[in-house]
Amino acid sequence: MAEVSPDDIGEDKSLLLVDDDEPFLRRLAKAMEKRGFEIETADSVAAGRAIATARPPAYAVVDLRLEDGNGLDIVEVLRERRPDARVVVLTGYGAIATAVAAVKIGATDYLSKPADATDITNALLARGDDLPPP
Repeated sequence: MAEVSPDDIGEDKSLLLVDDDEPFLRRLAKAMEKRGFEIETADSVAAGRAIATARPPAYAVVDLRLEDGNGLDIVEVLRERRPDARVVVLTGYGAIATAVAAVKIGATDYLSKPADATDITNALLARGDDLPPP
């Protein structure tokens, strides 16, 4: 995918990033902001659930394993509060079972770490039959 324009993102550019790896979270937030997203960050399930409940974003990137629990809990809240949200689940522990669980619960896509901002943007903005390259 070429450079993302703000038009690709849509009218609502809100993006929730949830990860307990502070340096990764800061780098990703900066990279996604440069791509035109309006960022909110959280470093725990509790903080992510609070933001998802109060201000459900159009987009979210959620780490699967967080210090205080499972990132899929945040995905569930997002699905309840904003069914059209596009959610990508990240994990350093790639396994088919967790990928299936993430998608069943409502994630748009599932990426193994290390995923860069381009991979994440492509997953967030993929539509319909868009498939990633092999």
